[in-house]
Amino acid sequence: MTIKVLIADDNQLFRELLAKRFAETSDIEVVAQADTSSEVLQKTKLSKPDIILMDIGMPHLNCIDITMALRKNFPDIKIIALTAHNDRINIKGMLEANAWGYLLKSCTYDQLVDAITQVHDGKKYLSSDVKEFLIEDYLEQESKGKMKLTDRESEILKSLAEGKSIREISEMFLISIKTVGTHKQNIFEKMNFENMAQLIKFAIKNGIISL
Repeated sequence: MTIKVLIADDNQLFRELLAKRFAETSDIEVVAQADTSSEVLQKTKLSKPDIILMDIGMPHLNCIDITMALRKNFPDIKIIALTAHNDRINIKGMLEANAWGYLLKSCTYDQLVDAITQVHDGKKYLSSDVKEFLIEDYLEQESKGKMKLTDRESEILKSLAEGKSIREISEMFLISIKTVGTHKQNIFEKMNFENMAQLIKFAIKNGIISL
C-alpha cells in the first residue's frame, strides 16, 4: 500500500531532493509540496495525503497553530515534525498539538522512512535524540520541583502522602493545625498539585513513600 505524503518546507531544494528519494520506492508517494500556511491547507484539502512532513522553521508560519488546524479539519491525516529545532517549546508544542511524530533533520533517510511507516500504522514516533531531550527535561523539572521544598515541607509532604491527617501532623511536629495547613498550601503551589492524588503519585514515583 502506497503512503501519500505532503512535504511542507520552505527549502525548495530540500523538498525536491526528498521527493526524488521517495520516488525511488513504491511505498511512499509525494502527492504535494508546500511552503506557506495557505498552501499547506489548500494542498492538504486537494491531495488528501496520509501524512504531512512539517518543518517547524518556516517563516511567516506558526507550525504549531497550523498543526492544530490540520488535526481539527483533517483528523485522519497524521503530521510528523521534520525540523532542525530541538528546543522545549517546539517539541512540547507540536506534541501537545497532537503531532504523531518528531524527527530532527539530522536523522537518516532510513529513520525517516521508518517514522513514516510507523506513524501510518498508527504508532507515535519520536527520534532517539528527541526522546533523550524529553527525558532530560522531565528529570530537570522534577529535580527543580524537589529543590523548591523546605525540609519541613518535605516532611509534611511525606506525612500527607502516608495518609496522615492535618491534626496528626500537627501533633507529630508540635506545630499548630493552621501552620500545617499553610505548609500544605505552599506544597501544592510549589509543586503544582491540584489534588491529593497527584501528591501521592509524586511521592510514590520519587520513592518518598512505598506501596
